[in-house]
Amino acid sequence: MFEIMLPAFAAAVILVGIHAYLGIHILARGVIFVDLALAQIAALGAITGVLFGLQLHTTGSYLASLCATFVGAGVFALTRGKKTSGAMQEAAIGIVYVVSAALAVMVLDRLPGEAEHLKGMLVGNILFVTWPQVAKTAFLYAAVGLAHYLFRARFTAISFRPEAAAAGGLDVKLWDFLFYALFGFVVTSSVELAGVLLVFTFLIIPAVSAGHFVSSLKGRIWLGWALGVLTSLAGIAASAAYDLPTGPAIVCAFGALALVSFVGGKMFNSTDRKLISSGLSGRPDL
Repeated sequence: MFEIMLPAFAAAVILVGIHAYLGIHILARGVIFVDLALAQIAALGAITGVLFGLQLHTTGSYLASLCATFVGAGVFALTRGKKTSGAMQEAAIGIVYVVSAALAVMVLDRLPGEAEHLKGMLVGNILFVTWPQVAKTAFLYAAVGLAHYLFRARFTAISFRPEAAAAGGLDVKLWDFLFYALFGFVVTSSVELAGVLLVFTFLIIPAVSAGHFVSSLKGRIWLGWALGVLTSLAGIAASAAYDLPTGPAIVCAFGALALVSFVGGKMFNSTDRKLISSGLSGRPDL
């Protein structure tokens, strides 16, 4: 059993590693559901490829999925601008998601075994991931991580200070598209391994949980990674111990993390405020 679970845990660690970082950017942009939308687009591309004769989890279906995410990246980059509020872009993301989901249902209706395709699209097959898949995914994410490191100043600027970046002469739409295109590479591979729900979980919950305790970018990255890895291990262990589906078990473990971090963050910040108040009230008794 341990030999079966080990590749799944390695895949979860790699997925958390890239998604926890990207989640911080997504939260700063205020487009929380962009990952869910891109994941749904990636799944739509893959199953549409199957409709036209491609085999699922092959190079052909991967390329079909990747092309679909590039279209989504272009749409999301174009819908962000000086005159576009965060709410309007979030609305555009929601529209893309719901239309992609509807199209996916219609495509699945034309495929034999549509229930199995739908299950795989939602919860993935992370338990059955192989070491070659882990290695390929690690290589791809390392390349994406290197690109983010090389262009970190530009990506940070368009995520955290878009108005200042535009005023400084940075082509925000171009760099937005590059950001979402790199995001598309990540999401396409992630959905194939883990499914839509788990990919969204890895993106949002570690970043949100870390944000309850630290405010710096580096602090959130490191704490998000640590919390994500430990929670993934707990979810996989619970799956093995209680014979639960691995993907949903990991999602539920992250749900527990979100609740615990929310309560813990409230207590942590309340203690900080009390210490600050006591420090400002006068000299301590000697």
